[in-house]
Amino acid sequence: MRVGTFVLAAQFPGQGPGEALHRAIRSTEVAEESGLDSVWLAEHHFVPYGVCPSAVTLAALLLGRTRRIRVGTAVSVLPSQHPVALGEQAALLHLTSGGRFSLGVGRGGPWVDLEVFGGGLKAYESGFPESLQLLLDWLSKPRVAGRGERFGFREVAVVPRADELLDEHREDTAQGPGGPEVIVACTSPKSVRLAAENGLPMLLGMHCGDEEKAEMVALWRSTALAAGRSPESVRDAGHVSAGVAQIADRREEAVETLVKAMPGWLRQGLDAHVTVDGRHRVMRDPVAYTELLCGLHPVGPPRLAADRLAATAERTGITRFALLAEGSGDLAATEENVARLGTEVLPLLT
Repeated sequence: MRVGTFVLAAQFPGQGPGEALHRAIRSTEVAEESGLDSVWLAEHHFVPYGVCPSAVTLAALLLGRTRRIRVGTAVSVLPSQHPVALGEQAALLHLTSGGRFSLGVGRGGPWVDLEVFGGGLKAYESGFPESLQLLLDWLSKPRVAGRGERFGFREVAVVPRADELLDEHREDTAQGPGGPEVIVACTSPKSVRLAAENGLPMLLGMHCGDEEKAEMVALWRSTALAAGRSPESVRDAGHVSAGVAQIADRREEAVETLVKAMPGWLRQGLDAHVTVDGRHRVMRDPVAYTELLCGLHPVGPPRLAADRLAATAERTGITRFALLAEGSGDLAATEENVARLGTEVLPLLT
């Protein structure tokens, strides 16, 4: 069982972005000190839901601040950036961190980001497969040319090569022949099939329950096998389940902490999203959503939290977790929550 944190750098009401980012940095340092496996960094633009606009930039800082823990993006949004630029950054972080970097990518949403960064709605609606393939080519080949509908350019040399990690730094989690692990955020059967065809593990959202995640894993496995992936690689795929964690001596105390703090953050954060084309969007009820998350995930005493994680692993086959631990919105409480997750919950899972 590999348990890590999911860091949004959430800006709660009354806070500034600097406070949210400082909490993200400190929670990562505490995660390493407490024995957790990884930290996964979200990326958002123009909204207080999360104030980290570049997950790879924050990952670079945190890789420099730590020595053991794996740092990943959850996710870098491909329609809003050039796959080659992202591939270069991923290769740089992979090589300089000794293989501790994971690149999570996703399609994002139909937000105004697409207008600001010039990707356009088409990049969101149909361009993700092309961007993903170009990224994968960059991370695995010595020379790459852009021959797609969106990206066209002459063949160029890949420098630095992501697969040139020194042998003593290689890890079992590295994707392919020494390149960084690449993981795909999946929210639909289409994205599940795309990830499976490429043999890439999935990141599954915290809004999904075990049954839905199990169905997505089953679809991934059948698609991967049909695409010619080996049974061993399908069996060992390192899918990641996102969730929420709040550790307290009593479940009621943990739930109360989240129900008091998260709805205000969700209300102002989600409401700030602007669609690029003016399409209607329905926002979740913040209180009901918080209560849903408390019911799905490890929220309560250490034993309950461990049992919830073990149950998810048994039902879905997923043994890697990225858990949002900043739901209180408070720095000291977040540090304590992360520490308890590592020192009190993790030992119950081994």
